[in-house]
Amino acid sequence: MLDVRRLRLLRELARRGTIAAVAEALAFSPSAVSQQLGVLEREAGLPLLERTGRRVRLTPAAQNLVRHAEVVLERLEQADAELAGARTGLAGALRIGAFPTATRAIVPAALADLARRHPGLEPMLSETDPAAVAHALRAGELDVALVHSYDFVPDPEEPGLTTRPLYREAMYLAAPAGGPDTWTDGASGPGPGPGTGPGAAPGQDEVLRAHRDAPWITATPGTLCHAMTVRACQAAGFGPRVRHWVDEFATVLALVAAGLGVAVVPQLGTPGTDVPGVSLTRLRMERRTRIAFRSGAGAHPAVAAFTASLRSALPPDLAGRGAGT
Repeated sequence: MLDVRRLRLLRELARRGTIAAVAEALAFSPSAVSQQLGVLEREAGLPLLERTGRRVRLTPAAQNLVRHAEVVLERLEQADAELAGARTGLAGALRIGAFPTATRAIVPAALADLARRHPGLEPMLSETDPAAVAHALRAGELDVALVHSYDFVPDPEEPGLTTRPLYREAMYLAAPAGGPDTWTDGASGPGPGPGTGPGAAPGQDEVLRAHRDAPWITATPGTLCHAMTVRACQAAGFGPRVRHWVDEFATVLALVAAGLGVAVVPQLGTPGTDVPGVSLTRLRMERRTRIAFRSGAGAHPAVAAFTASLRSALPPDLAGRGAGT
């Protein structure tokens, strides 16, 4: 009989590529992972791994076994959800991952609503970059999380996970108000393009190209936010001259107001009112936020309860923008 815990290790190896990466993600030692995979090979009666330097490659038999493991693990999540639904009242820990803007603007109200409705539930919040959510969910470090995607940065396919739309939000080009005289770091970039202001929607490429010679502020490399800005500029016909790498949008706007660069920011990354020293130009691109969980866990009462609380906590201008994300 194949052991489910060892099947989970094999699945993680298929995603991560090295035994060391699996061990680090699941808090095992590499020797323990190797030992358990060796036991799984004996249970299967076939070779499952081929070593190529520091990496291991899954044999065709192992790849087929991973596909079966996805189905088995999903059914176990469904069984757990059914058992939880048969109990009286929600209780226990619910591990939640969310990115910073959602953590600030939406999650506090959602957690307050969740506490009123289900006082026995113990939500545990961790700020988590969307790029790290898939591994954290599959490893059991999180139960539910918020992830986002942008135009120019499509959703990656993540086996073993399911997502549901939550909301869409507008994107803005943030530039120093006042034009070229505002720049303080030696740039000769232009002021904001035509049609500035939160309600305007000029041609996106024209707005971005108007600032092609300006210094740019992006999130740190490796994040979806960084890729979004770079790819949007490339689609407009130029590569941004990135000078500052900052992840928090409040800091980004402070740098823009000081004349230190331009940036692309989402609606929830702005305070919702005019920002002194900053001109915001509405772009045609959007950021889409989704709720993610392990496949089969969507019917779990705790996940369903948190989802309902999230939807109730959405600001009015976002509450009607969930469809089609």
